[in-house]
Amino acid sequence: MTDKPTALPARPHFSSGPCAKRPGWAPENLAIESLGRSHRSKLGKARLQLAIDLTREVLNVPSTHRIGIVPASDTGAYEMAMWTMLGQRPVTMIAWESFGEGWVTDAVKQLKLDPTVITAPYGELPDLTRVDQSNDLCFTWNGTTSGVRVPNGNWIRDDREGLTFIDATSAVFAQEIPWEKTDVLTYSWQKVLGGEGGHGILILGPRAVERLESYTPDRPLPKIFRLTSKGKLIEGIFSGETINTPSMLAVEDYIDALEWSKHIGGLPELMARADANATALNRWVDERPWIENLAKEPATRSNTSVCLSLPGTTPDQVKAMVSLLEKERAAYDIGAYRDAPPGLRIWCGATVDTADIEALTHWLDWAYATVTA
Repeated sequence: MTDKPTALPARPHFSSGPCAKRPGWAPENLAIESLGRSHRSKLGKARLQLAIDLTREVLNVPSTHRIGIVPASDTGAYEMAMWTMLGQRPVTMIAWESFGEGWVTDAVKQLKLDPTVITAPYGELPDLTRVDQSNDLCFTWNGTTSGVRVPNGNWIRDDREGLTFIDATSAVFAQEIPWEKTDVLTYSWQKVLGGEGGHGILILGPRAVERLESYTPDRPLPKIFRLTSKGKLIEGIFSGETINTPSMLAVEDYIDALEWSKHIGGLPELMARADANATALNRWVDERPWIENLAKEPATRSNTSVCLSLPGTTPDQVKAMVSLLEKERAAYDIGAYRDAPPGLRIWCGATVDTADIEALTHWLDWAYATVTA
């Protein structure tokens, strides 16, 4: 029987969303001057603009791309892009986990687009050479519920005819994004930087703006989806004039995370932290015969949402492990996503410390031994 560990992770927050707050986070560190003020006041718009400016700086978003803060998290941002821009030309939906499959459902059942659908089972990446790049392309960069990511953007042609719609919610701030391959990109604050939920980021390249200003879809658009007025982009959305009222507390929390990112060394350090966390966890996995990475190919394994399967256990035993670790305050919220194969999903993003991942592995050994004894 494996002895029960004595050292707990300092921060046992390994949820894949909302994710761990940054190291050293405390509510008293947040600027609060904007609270109780209108988001359309001079101060409110300045803070929203700062969030946009810091996003551009940390992510190295080129000046050719506009950045907007939109409602309803990554879901709202991606739905906004799909509803306003898809339909002008054929579309290919690429899915290998539940969130990508959700975009397929929306394209088929809600937008009635009759897309080409390319899929792969959990743990695998579709054959991207099959993609017709005269079509618009919709896909998740990092499959949060499968732990499978595209290894790079080399498969996306520079002379593509269609637009790329990239759901990057668990990839940004941890993985390199080739902006020259990116026409539309979305994410939410509660993933890699551990921000609060409810707000999304919509990043538009020049080809996406051209589509918005030249194409009017034949479907009604809710007010919060409308990005143009009289055939022109509503530029205010991309300069701090949000479509609806944002939480200024959530905005200040996001600014805090971005300023921390700058302080520690920016995007290179954020990616290095995620890589170190995933490396430490995968090293432990490789040394255990009873657990394995759901992502079959090392090159496609996520460095944020690491998904693990336990082939010799039952779903009930896996649930028992998750419950036991939460009871012991060793790990919170590490069960696989409800639509994914039974297993564990451990967040390794930049706000997690490698020492906590290493401490967690001892508790995983103990929990497995306990439930399978």
